[in-house]
Amino acid sequence: MPDRFLSEEEWQDLQRKHQERVTVFAAPYLDRRSRGAKHPVEDFLFTYYNQKPGQLLRWHPGAGIVLRGAAAAERAGWKYYLADDDGVRVDTQRFADERREALDFARVILARTAARPAQFGCFGLHEWAMAYRSAVNGVRHEYLQLRLGAGGTDDVVEASRLRCTHFDAFRFYTPEAGPLNEHAPTRQTQRDLEQPGCLHANMDLYKWAYKLTPLLSSDVVMDCFELSWRIRRMDMRASPYDLAAWGYSPIAIETAAGKAEYVRLQRGFAEESQLLRGRLLHDLEHALTTV
Repeated sequence: MPDRFLSEEEWQDLQRKHQERVTVFAAPYLDRRSRGAKHPVEDFLFTYYNQKPGQLLRWHPGAGIVLRGAAAAERAGWKYYLADDDGVRVDTQRFADERREALDFARVILARTAARPAQFGCFGLHEWAMAYRSAVNGVRHEYLQLRLGAGGTDDVVEASRLRCTHFDAFRFYTPEAGPLNEHAPTRQTQRDLEQPGCLHANMDLYKWAYKLTPLLSSDVVMDCFELSWRIRRMDMRASPYDLAAWGYSPIAIETAAGKAEYVRLQRGFAEESQLLRGRLLHDLEHALTTV
């Protein structure tokens, strides 16, 4: 595919808009961090994932875009960028050579997950399994209260089927909850278990996108970030924690109505995520056609 050229005015406008988009989420987090405050929902994408606010603020056009103008020269010193007579662009060949393992793993995970049918029977019980037997183990979010108390949380887990397919959720189960899960996900079986109904697999689209920066554009990274942000809000509303002080009403998955609400929202996120998953795969293949 032929390169696309952006004038200095064009790409700096895109950069400004990207930074404004990121600041909406990053500024409150940075303010809380400066005060030693925590938010159980809105801090997650900055603390669980490795991408920090400063990295997210840095705008990347993606492969196949050539930036022109004097201001682009700075980027010639950025990792995986190169300058030539036309301007500054992403060095796709170097990225592919040095990040081949990450590229291959991401493509496998994305493609295999996209090809599987979505499952909608988990009801977000992974968060409950992480708080199971809290009287012995404590809770992950020590500054939060359990909405049904320790005993009530345990009762919900014991009366339910645990069906989590996502290793990075399952690995935080309490020792007593692990054997109750129908699957025993591992890092090695991740590519065989990920499925598009899983909230955490869909939040991880953000992870795959930023790990492949600057090959992928900041536009698609932020689309994944914003989807993950909304999923996280739903995930914690369905958790056993009382988040009323933060303005979040519960999705009471211990009730039939709560289960129905959870599945309705889960289906919507699965559809959105499949579209983004397809876009990530398309953008990767497009970027690598020149390699």
